[in-house]
Order: sequence, then structure tokens, then C-alpha cells
Amino acid sequence: MQLRKLVLPGLLSVTLLSGCSLFNGEEDVVKMSPLPTVENQFTPSTAWDVSVGSGIGKYYSNLHPTADAGVVYAADRHGRVKALSESDGKEVWSVDLSEKTGFFSSNLPALLSGGLTVAGGHVYVGSEKAKVYALNTSDGSVAWQTTVAGEALSSPVVSDGVVLIHTGNGMLQALDENSGAIKWTVNLDMPSLTLRGESAPATAYGAAIVGGDNGRVTAVLLQPGQMIWQQRISQATGPTEIDRLSDVDTTPVIVNGVIYALAYNGNLTALDLRSGQIIWKRDLGSVNNIVVDAGRIYMVDQNDRVLALSTDGGVTQWTQSDLLHRLLTAPVLYNGYLVVGDSEGYMHWIDPDNGHFVAQQKVDSSGFLTNPIVADGKLLIQAKDGTLYAITR
Repeated sequence: MQLRKLVLPGLLSVTLLSGCSLFNGEEDVVKMSPLPTVENQFTPSTAWDVSVGSGIGKYYSNLHPTADAGVVYAADRHGRVKALSESDGKEVWSVDLSEKTGFFSSNLPALLSGGLTVAGGHVYVGSEKAKVYALNTSDGSVAWQTTVAGEALSSPVVSDGVVLIHTGNGMLQALDENSGAIKWTVNLDMPSLTLRGESAPATAYGAAIVGGDNGRVTAVLLQPGQMIWQQRISQATGPTEIDRLSDVDTTPVIVNGVIYALAYNGNLTALDLRSGQIIWKRDLGSVNNIVVDAGRIYMVDQNDRVLALSTDGGVTQWTQSDLLHRLLTAPVLYNGYLVVGDSEGYMHWIDPDNGHFVAQQKVDSSGFLTNPIVADGKLLIQAKDGTLYAITR
């Protein structure tokens, strides 16, 4: 069987090869939970909203906004990148990275997919065409662009003078922050069938910690590109190929020398940063990034349950199950609340102490896929149609 990338029902569609069976028997029908009834304790409001091109449409994409020094940066899949004022959403600059094909022809889309990340005077974004762009934050002009080993599906990560890219074919590459030159490449290995998405690395103490499609977490020294250790946190088991998916597509979180990592079919695992040894693990899985704060881990699992667990042993503190199969975004902590978006364009506000709903709002009809971010006291989230919202409490 050839190498394949799979996008599960929570990630839009499935790519198959003839003669390769993924399911045994009839395909199960998963029904979205009805919208829960919530008595709002407050009313969130939209400070501003701006269209950023055509969004991502029906495609899976990790495009999401980022912000720095009073400016928000956002992009669409076609190639439009915009810089906007954090305070009112007014445009600072706009560039188009699509390829010019001729005077009477439409431009070829850039297929932007990984990012955005801002650091050191540059905005970084990757594409499905295996290109990584560095744009100057001052005017959006291209400082450099580099062709990498495969689709740039993860968000670029900048640390110690390098830009880290985890490509769709399982390569972790380090690009020179100033020139874009490839400094080293590490092959993280991957099975024949994987989820469409890659873990963005976390960095600490001169090392990159990254999840792989083979169910392992790997530590790599940033300067020489040397692998320090690997630890398996998910074992491929089960009767079908779907059951045997073991991708670690989430970004590891490092707190006080402990790595918290999460695989699709389990597990949520705490690892020692120095040795990679497992401290504890729980049978929980997801492709959504986790939040670690004040001794708690907040996560959305693969069935869209929202959970809070203790960092000491992973003990479940509460579970919110009223949003099952609503295709939630990763959670974010904002203004003392845990917030998630869903595929129908609702934002759900949850009390982080007990998991109870405190507010709910309909924001966008096209729905949400990627997680919100917090900037300048606002909650920023981009809808599938490209509309970027700044929400305040």
C-alpha cells in the first residue's frame, strides 16, 4: 500500500486508494449533538470583523491568525496575507502570494496551509506546494522563500535562529531565520496511512520536541539537528486501519521540565523532558492542541468531549459532553474562561473550574476549524470563509 494522507470526518474528507479497505462492515453514522441550551451569564460582543480573502473553504488547513506589537496577521488559502490593526481591524498592508500566470489568466493559488507565525520582523507561512515564505512585517514584501521537503502543514516555529517546519512526508527541517537556507533535515518516519496534519514543534533548552505520525515524540537538538531521544506514546492496534492510526499531530506543551503530548488514538502522556521517559499516561486521544495552565490540562478529545485533567497523574477533574461531534476547535483560555468554536460557527464559553457553560454566541455561518488566539485583550478567530473576528467580553 502506498503512502496516504487521511482526513477523518472531523477533518472533512477521506482520500483512498482502490483495493485498500479502511472500514470493516457498514460505516457508522455519527450524529452531531444538538446545540445545548445555555443561559448566558454575559454577552460577548464582536469588536470588529474583517474579510481576509476567501478563507479555506471545504479544505483542511491549519491557517490561523497571529499577532504581535499591535498588529494581527491573517491569510487565506489562495495566497492573500493581510496585516490589520489589533485595535480596530483596519488594514495596514495586504499582499498576494498566488502565482501570476499571464495578463488574461487567473492566478494559481498559493495553497497556504501552515501558519501564521510572527517573529523577528518576519511573518512566516507555509504552503501545500512545499514552500515556506518569510514576509517583512513592515510592508508584507517577501524577505525569502524556500522549497522544503514536502507540504508545509504545521505552523512554522522560530527558535535559536532557525525556522522549524514539519512537512507532510514526515521531515523536520530547520531553515536559517535570515536567509531561509535549509540547515538540517531529520526524518521522523511515518506509516503508510496517516492523518492529514503535522505536529508543530515545541522548543526548550536548545531542543525541539515534536510529535510524529508513527506515534512517537522526538527530541532534536536545534543547532546540529541531532536526535536526542524518541518515545512511543501511541501503539497502532485495532481491527481497521482507522483504529490503527497513531499520529501525534498536536503541539507538545512543556511546563516545569515535563512534556505533555497527545496522540490521535491515545494516549495523553506526560514525559520527562531530559530523558523522554513516561511519567504517566491516560487513554485519551485527539488532534486538537491542549492548554496547560495552573496545574490543569484542558483538551477536546476526538469525540469532542471537553475535559480538564490534573497535571499530576492526569486525573479527570470534569468532563463536558454536551458538544459531542460538533467538530470543535482546540480550546483557549480567555478572560478567565475556556472557549471553543464549532463547525456551525458557535463560540462556547465554559467555566474552567467545573466545565459548566457560561455563555454561547453565534458568530459565523461558515463555521470554525482552527483555534482562537488571544491578543490585546481580544479573542481572535478566523472562520472557514476567511472572516476574521475580534471578540471581547
